[in-house]
Amino acid sequence: MDSNKKYWKGLEELNKTPEFVEKNKHEFAEPIPIEEILSGSGLSSKTPRRDFLKALGFGVGAVTLAACQKVPVHKSIPYLIKPEEVTPGIANYYSSTYEGSAILVKTREGRPIKVEGNPNDLLSKGGLSAQAQASVLDLYDNNRIKEPMQNGSETGWAGVDSFVTSQLAAIAAAGKKIRIITSTVHSPSTQAVIAEFITKYPTAKHTNYDAVSYTGIIQANQNSFGKAVLPHYNFDKADVILSFGADFLGTWISGEEFTRQYVQNRNNKSLEAKKMSRHIQFESGMSMTGTNADVRIPIKPSEEGVALVNLYNALSGTTLPGSKKLANANADKAIILVAKELQAAKGKALVVAGSNDVATQVLVNAINSLLGSYGTTIDLDNPSRQYAGNDAELVEFVNEAKRGEVGAVFFLDANPAYDYYNTNDIKEALKKISLKVSFSDHADETTALCNIVAPNHHYLESWGDDSAIEGYYTVMQPTINPVYNTRQAEQSLLIWSDNAVKDYYTFVRNNWNTNLLAKGGLSGQAGWETLLQTGLIKVADVAPGTYTFNLDLNAVAQTILNHSAKLAEGGKVELQIYQTVAMRDGKKSNNPWLQELPDPVSKVTWDNFAAMAPADIKKLSLDEFEVVTIDANGYSISLPVLSQPGQAPGTVSVAVGYGRTAAGLVGNNVGKNAFPFHSFRNGTFQTTAAATVTPTGDIFPLSQTQTHHSYEGRSVIRETSFKEYVKNPSSNSGKDGEHQKYSLWDEYERPAYNWVMAIDLNACTGCGACVVACSAENNIPVVGKDEVGRRREMHWIRIDRYYSFNDGAITKEKEIDKLENFDNVSVVHQPMLCQHCDHAPCETVCPVLATVHSSEGLNQMAYNRCVGTRYCANNCPYKVRRFNWFNYWNDSRFDNYLNNEHTQLVLNPDVTTRFRGVMEKCSMCIQRIQAGKLKAKIEKRPLKDGEVKVACQQTCSANAIVFGNANDPNSEVSKALKSERTYYVLEELNVQPGIGYQVKVRNTSSELQA
Repeated sequence: MDSNKKYWKGLEELNKTPEFVEKNKHEFAEPIPIEEILSGSGLSSKTPRRDFLKALGFGVGAVTLAACQKVPVHKSIPYLIKPEEVTPGIANYYSSTYEGSAILVKTREGRPIKVEGNPNDLLSKGGLSAQAQASVLDLYDNNRIKEPMQNGSETGWAGVDSFVTSQLAAIAAAGKKIRIITSTVHSPSTQAVIAEFITKYPTAKHTNYDAVSYTGIIQANQNSFGKAVLPHYNFDKADVILSFGADFLGTWISGEEFTRQYVQNRNNKSLEAKKMSRHIQFESGMSMTGTNADVRIPIKPSEEGVALVNLYNALSGTTLPGSKKLANANADKAIILVAKELQAAKGKALVVAGSNDVATQVLVNAINSLLGSYGTTIDLDNPSRQYAGNDAELVEFVNEAKRGEVGAVFFLDANPAYDYYNTNDIKEALKKISLKVSFSDHADETTALCNIVAPNHHYLESWGDDSAIEGYYTVMQPTINPVYNTRQAEQSLLIWSDNAVKDYYTFVRNNWNTNLLAKGGLSGQAGWETLLQTGLIKVADVAPGTYTFNLDLNAVAQTILNHSAKLAEGGKVELQIYQTVAMRDGKKSNNPWLQELPDPVSKVTWDNFAAMAPADIKKLSLDEFEVVTIDANGYSISLPVLSQPGQAPGTVSVAVGYGRTAAGLVGNNVGKNAFPFHSFRNGTFQTTAAATVTPTGDIFPLSQTQTHHSYEGRSVIRETSFKEYVKNPSSNSGKDGEHQKYSLWDEYERPAYNWVMAIDLNACTGCGACVVACSAENNIPVVGKDEVGRRREMHWIRIDRYYSFNDGAITKEKEIDKLENFDNVSVVHQPMLCQHCDHAPCETVCPVLATVHSSEGLNQMAYNRCVGTRYCANNCPYKVRRFNWFNYWNDSRFDNYLNNEHTQLVLNPDVTTRFRGVMEKCSMCIQRIQAGKLKAKIEKRPLKDGEVKVACQQTCSANAIVFGNANDPNSEVSKALKSERTYYVLEELNVQPGIGYQVKVRNTSSELQA
């Protein structure tokens, strides 16, 4: 890959727009108001430097004091009788589960403060998503429902129990239907509770539905093989991966698990063995998975079905009726070439599609059957249990209710008044139901329509279990007493069904003793305690079988092609609905850590938008962030447009999960609700539609972070092709022409530790989980949309996203990577944090010695010494230092985020909360380093490699970040930094950074085509 390749962060940087040039003309977005600070001191901004620093030392401190409210002194009282399990200053860890993944919960003095992945977890091996990392903050959300409610008024549990029990008895006597509406339940004990409830009330029925549905895949497997399951995919066993709009590294089914699998064939160990998988992505909008693909080809939603039919024809040698060429000639040619690659990788190939259309998924099954994928890359016998929703059953419930047949409905982890495609139907249906019970812990849109609210515990307050994959079981245990007067939904159902066991802990324990412990080779009290310590059991897998596809595809192909033609008719813009990594389906939209997490592709925070191709925006004469009205399926919303490189021309993409009206102070009225754009067709909810886009002339600025920091044109990304890497492992790493190094400073020995980091650009997918993990570990404040728009985000680690052009055109069959289209761009993600330079330029300019170098190679901050001159930020070439503009922990402007007594319980007591007017940045989790060293010292042994993991490293499902002691030649980080791919960003400046990056490798020239 050409080392002269040009990388750019956004179209504004590429085109050098006047606004971009103006904002990047100066070192900082806006200056500190020095004149205001110095006024009244007898000094001016022309004061001599020494007097200025004296004044500033007091002045900025005075600003800090003025910003703080006076806090009364509370004398601490020591434990008189210390709880046995609590030692002040020492963390306790509890095993639990989050959406089927085994986790460890860190508590301090009885309060959970951090969630980590369990290294033994089957899905992600210790990695966690951004949503899982942020889940601990939801526990302390001040907007949670604090008491059970009846008809909008708080009441006691006794009153609720009496009312619901009497209502159920009357409804059962009248023979009316009872419905339990939930998102997919994959907890064995919860399923057992629901089953016993239905036994008590035979007219009851349980309906699983998911706001983002996978019914199409499940029903297609039922039609194809007689197994209504969601397969377990094995991306680690695939040499060639072809995806049609499936964001499998992000939001599709099990992103963390698939990420771990995916990078196994692409990281250091795989490359050293001269092995790398091939990944080709066809999609409309630029997804996180698309940014990581070796080849990405933008197509319209209407072209996806045609492309799949053509792929089947090419693989099978047949021609299905109605087959036609794609309008996009490059994509049409690419399909033929991809078919050859898949055929050559037979038995080690995998084709996936993100569509929820049954016919489309049936055709995908047929293709995978031709490729011999079943039993290798696809497992139907140990399926995923994460999604089992049935779209048709939810629609049927609405119709039953509208007909007056339903007497009672219970909503558990379900909010159809927000995420159903026809919310008016839901509202009309619920009016005809006499007993409406919500178990939500927030007063969400559906809860507002219910007459009984029985608030559920947060999962960190709960007992329970989970099973995300057949044969894999995890346990949930409480890590804190209930914060509010809530009760587990399962316990409420036990009480209302007059179950002999009314305590849910006892029910869970009995269920494990009877049905599950023996599967893990455990039994009795000792077995139960072992389970609580390990958090999981795994039953031996059933040997995956091979499956042969025998259905007639003529009608299937015709259905697909008819729908494609309907989408394309009239020349309308084709709308695609998708999920973002942070917001997903919007259930967690009241979480400020997630709202402020920049989207991996767009880098937008605190909003959704209409992503369109640059050519389309130009054609419509739209300005960036101009508001447009999108009309589709009888629904319309107005959103700002975003010019998105890589977006297929003629399409618009809009994220769901926004537009909440009853989420809480943080999530209310952030963005617009795109769920009503869905339609119900052939038994499933569809995520595409023909739409019209109408400009309004209004401007609604979005808060993006990507171009907030400039390298002044310096090259920071290095990339090569797999073909070049095989020829020369140090290709484009800079090792072939190392420059001479000079030093003005004395060198110092580091006899004990030299802490360094390695980051593999080939493993990093850009998901941003590390950003949230760092915020949780290091008490990093949320600043809100307005402050992000002013370039004042506080994240200590950021994931920079760079575009580059794929130049050229297809001239022969082997060149499918070169597509003649401005929107054909490739993307590289680069985590950027303080580089802890040995010759740190920030240290030499600090007038008060607030930033210094440690004897272990770390660049450290003395916050109480810093006076906020920002000289260090000015002198940092990586732009990784943050100025703390406000006292975010005690300022009324940030009430929605962390400024309340409950939310502040999440703060890590081992990390100082910084005050206004100081610089802050990555500390390499020094508190973790010190804790690890202390533990080793107490145990009178050396610190072991891998014993200290920094927060960003620990949460990474891809294992892209490695941290450790460079003095240990056998440490994982030492081995990683010895890689031929290792380079150091801006090493030509001779600042000697402590973080080495491994060159990005793309398999753009497949050996299968050689």
